[in-house]
Amino acid sequence: MTLTFDTTRQLPEVARQLLEAFPDERFFAFFGKMGVGKTTLIKALCARLGVEDNVCSPTFAIINEYSAANGEPVYHFDFYRLKDISEAYNIGYEEYFYSGYYCFTEWTEKVESLLPDRYLRLEMEEESGRRTLTATVVEN
Repeated sequence: MTLTFDTTRQLPEVARQLLEAFPDERFFAFFGKMGVGKTTLIKALCARLGVEDNVCSPTFAIINEYSAANGEPVYHFDFYRLKDISEAYNIGYEEYFYSGYYCFTEWTEKVESLLPDRYLRLEMEEESGRRTLTATVVEN
């Protein structure tokens, strides 16, 4: 699935389309350069899931936990500052990655070897203000 959008006003619709197109997926692995809009799209996905918490990038904490409207946790990871993959082990990544709850990961390339056997790969690109999002289910 490929979606294109120009403004952040379109993100609620992009989030709706993603969640409806992939209703069984819970692990969303984001890939893209800094500033392409990964965190902003995650905010829209969380809003669609009924998260009322302040959704922000967990750059320093590595993980933020939110509560969806149904009471289930939603996990948001930012691996940008990860210096070594052992740091992912130290936070107990397995407990989150294999929980069955929504997991949204940024800077996923830093922990790609740890990803579950099945996940939704979201590649974001930006050119002249127009963003392209390609979503693909990966099964290893």
